[in-house]
Amino acid sequence: MTVQEVVSKAKKIVVKIGSNTLAKADGKINIDFMREFANQCASLMKEGKQIVLVSSGAQVAGVSTIDRWERKKDIHYRQALCSIGQVELMDKWRTAFAECGLHIGQLLFTKDDFENDHRTLNMRNTIFTLVDEGVVPIINENDSVSFDEIRIGDNDNLSALTAILWNADLLILFSDIDGVFTKNPKENPDAELVEIVPDIKKLRSEITIGTTNSFGTGGMETKLEAAEKVVSYDIPMVLANGASANALVRLVDGSGKGTLFLAENA
Repeated sequence: MTVQEVVSKAKKIVVKIGSNTLAKADGKINIDFMREFANQCASLMKEGKQIVLVSSGAQVAGVSTIDRWERKKDIHYRQALCSIGQVELMDKWRTAFAECGLHIGQLLFTKDDFENDHRTLNMRNTIFTLVDEGVVPIINENDSVSFDEIRIGDNDNLSALTAILWNADLLILFSDIDGVFTKNPKENPDAELVEIVPDIKKLRSEITIGTTNSFGTGGMETKLEAAEKVVSYDIPMVLANGASANALVRLVDGSGKGTLFLAENA
């Protein structure tokens, strides 16, 4: 089983875009990337695939809008930045998908939503309705109101919960690395890409897990947590570099690299 085979076969795909993928080197939001990614989604949707997008970047978009708050660390400023940035983020996604003739719908979740049966049913019904009508759901954590007790904390795990909620065929995590390596590839030139992971527990004992990087809230640990969640529901996951040109389409045609986490019964 290869990445290309899994992605080509999947119809219902959840794609997570991380903050580091959405941000330019200066920390501002990357509009060109968003346009290109929307085009890729539109192309796959024409082939019959259904896409649900989990998009980080509210804080990045907030900094792009009010950069005088960039260095403020107080939680109230962080939440306020996310409030401002979420509007800007969705506006940029709306524009990008509108250029492809597609509409988007926003959903903001907290951990508490996934633990309430009534809300979970409504979340699921909304996602199904949007997708069935050809609208692209764009999901993020409700960072402006979240606090520790109801906070998921990272969009890797949020995307995994979304994939399970929607009964997805595949979860794709786009990060700023090509996949899982035996060592940190940015520090170790001899690091090797792990192409297929049939056993996450075994993988943990064989690799070095680093810390989170500049703009994101996750790291390799949260990606492994997401993989553990989805494979337990027989949903495979691909971790790949979202910053490379046409990253989504290249996973379909086989020219893109990534790490494939296989579902338990694959």
